[in-house]
Amino acid sequence: MLMLSRILQLLPGIGRIAIAVGSICLTANVAAQAVAPLSVEALLDAMATRAKTLSSQTFQPAGRDLPTVLSDMSYDQYRRINFRPEAALWRGESPFEVQFFYPGFLYREPISVRTVTLDGANTPVPFDPSLFNYHGDPVQIPPDAISRLGFAGLRVHYPLNTQAYKDEFLVFQGASYFRLVGPGQVYGLSARGLAINTAEGSGEEFPAFREFWLVKPAVDANRFWLLALLDSPSVTGAYSFEVIPGAPTSIMVDARLFPRKDIQKLGVAPLTSMFFYGENRTRFFDDFRPEVHDSDGLLMQTGGGEWIWRPLTNSPELRVTSMQDKNPAGFGLLQRDRTFENYQDAEARYEMRPSLWIEPDGEWGDGRLELVEIPTDSETNDNVVSYWVPSAPVKGGSELRFRYRMTTFNDRLPQHDKAHVVRTRIGWAALPGQANPPPRSKRQFVVDFSGGALDSLPAALQITPDLQINNGSAEDVTVTRLPDGNSWRVSFKLKPDNEGPVDMRLFLALREQRLSEVWNYVWSPTAVR
Repeated sequence: MLMLSRILQLLPGIGRIAIAVGSICLTANVAAQAVAPLSVEALLDAMATRAKTLSSQTFQPAGRDLPTVLSDMSYDQYRRINFRPEAALWRGESPFEVQFFYPGFLYREPISVRTVTLDGANTPVPFDPSLFNYHGDPVQIPPDAISRLGFAGLRVHYPLNTQAYKDEFLVFQGASYFRLVGPGQVYGLSARGLAINTAEGSGEEFPAFREFWLVKPAVDANRFWLLALLDSPSVTGAYSFEVIPGAPTSIMVDARLFPRKDIQKLGVAPLTSMFFYGENRTRFFDDFRPEVHDSDGLLMQTGGGEWIWRPLTNSPELRVTSMQDKNPAGFGLLQRDRTFENYQDAEARYEMRPSLWIEPDGEWGDGRLELVEIPTDSETNDNVVSYWVPSAPVKGGSELRFRYRMTTFNDRLPQHDKAHVVRTRIGWAALPGQANPPPRSKRQFVVDFSGGALDSLPAALQITPDLQINNGSAEDVTVTRLPDGNSWRVSFKLKPDNEGPVDMRLFLALREQRLSEVWNYVWSPTAVR
């Protein structure tokens, strides 16, 4: 009961819980042991105790009653309010610094923040308007409202790219969303703490991080811990984030969940991104840029070790697809195309957006990796979501725990040694000047592979394409080495059997040896209407 006794001193609001659980176990020697330091695991235990008790209570929405001057704020007004760098938390005391976001505009649900140390210190960080610079008209908040306000989020800084400057590399803002980058990257896709009933007819529920405990790092620290309390109508949770900036930047996530009620679909380790159009587009976009996307594909390594690549699409209708598996080795949304010329956007710099990889710690059992693709007519909308859905029913009153490492990278994972897909192109399978062209549902596919063993294979070798189609047939299947000497192209014409979607799998082999990852694509004839 040592840790429990120490936590009673450390954290307000959980004393009654701890006493009820542990008072009968306290002994005379606790006082002598109380000098022992806390641990992050002990803090997480305390937050989990709080979350579990909260799950037995009726859900109470966070206060959104902001003063009108904040709730009616425009985007331009909001972006002119910035945290003062010299007021950053731990400035001059650690390589890590924390800054905060102002409440207002779309960010109306407050968070509470505390700093803690493992020797027992506990300090609240209240909202204070003087912590911000106002580039424009001052914001006149009614004095009696200031004490009721909280920050809208937080961001963490660290000397990521140079020792002379502390870069912003991690942001928590809005619901349970957070983003991170590694060296030389700019913000792109987002992660979330949890996804509830995504793409279900009942509507999606967005759990939110309500409270953060920031563990003060040492003066020479190279990692940083923060904990977050999650709450929603269906579930509560306690999260620990061990943040390690560098090449790559990674976060070890430990999530303990307490469902208030049965959950239809639980999405674990969700990633959210944007795909407007890419090289596989079949619709016209009146835009000077060849491609616009934060991510261009979903990569999965199954429990059996198979690598599967699913290029993203912006189809005319909502599309939900899944890959069944047991104990997945990893999955993530990637931005494989890192060439500026393929985007031509000097402001957005899509070629610098990060890829994120989720690597489960322990066995996650049976389930499916689900991919949701939502039609969009703008690059301002996040329209892609991926997450793991456990097969076991999620029952109210149960307890769940998921641990996983999230890692940023560019286009390749070190452990992925197979040839990978570098581009997918699609067109109408009609010949120029053809007298009787085929229907537009007949499509020409071109899939290019590179890397792995393909880099050193002579052109004369017989590379075999293994192509499987569930609703149609393929004609004119060929494999050709491209002029760069390292890439190989598979070309084929797809003829669907009917109007339904076509699910395809393709990989390259040399005799009995598999050389590449699996290209997995879902084609819908309605995509060209």
